[in-house]
Amino acid sequence: MDRPPVIVEVAVNGATPRRVNPHVPRTPAEITADALACARLGATIVHNHNDEPMFTADGVHAAGPYRAAWGPVRERHPDLLLYPTMAAGARGIPVERRWAHVAELAGLGGMTLIDPGSVNVGLTTDGRCPAPAAAEPYQNSIADTEYMCARTRELGALPSFSIFEPGFLRTVATLQRAGRLPAGGIVKLYFGGTLEFGLPPTGTALEAYLELLRPTGLPWSVAVLGGDVVGCGLAEIAIERGGHVRVGLEDHAGDRRPSNTELVEELLALLDRLGTRPATPAETRALLTP
Repeated sequence: MDRPPVIVEVAVNGATPRRVNPHVPRTPAEITADALACARLGATIVHNHNDEPMFTADGVHAAGPYRAAWGPVRERHPDLLLYPTMAAGARGIPVERRWAHVAELAGLGGMTLIDPGSVNVGLTTDGRCPAPAAAEPYQNSIADTEYMCARTRELGALPSFSIFEPGFLRTVATLQRAGRLPAGGIVKLYFGGTLEFGLPPTGTALEAYLELLRPTGLPWSVAVLGGDVVGCGLAEIAIERGGHVRVGLEDHAGDRRPSNTELVEELLALLDRLGTRPATPAETRALLTP
């Protein structure tokens, strides 16, 4: 192999309904089955949602369904990294409540979610804004970000930094310079496909992010929300630039109706063609741990 191994993450469901793709896992048992199948192929980070809306009346997401889905996965793959989503802000709901289940699950999953900024993500390419996404912006203040960073340090977990817009990454870099980031972790560069937010999935857009990212030295991966990160060519560009890749039915959009395992297999074929392989769980933790 000519290249270093690549961390493969799979986001198995998100808010994708079965009417969009019948293969999307929704129950804890289905999430377990997909996580195990993808782990056998080489995925070492798994992300999932419960069947709870992003915008809730009280901001609470239940930890129980995550535990039910993750427990059997942890038994088979104790070094796998798992992390949940969290409820969206912008309704006066304190971050302590929206993030409570992330803290509760950090010991089991080994990873937290830090979303360092605010963004509108609902507008689609056809000019529509589906009702579940249109209600409010996804909002996290600087104080919210500082809270998530501080709690992640206290918990001793690895952070997953979600980057929806360039300003999110500038916040991460600034907090790192100020010594207020948790140690280690990975930066997730999210590009907009049929979702009209942030930067498009092009090599030029990636280079803009890498210019901001370079001084941090943090490992990074790419995903296309509302698209196909492998099919559009972004995964290949990212691997050639030393990055990692996230696939999965949370993100995927297009004419096909693939399964999560099919998306992972397509990424593996690309890795093989480029002379590399998926990182093992031990290698993934080593890459993400300072």
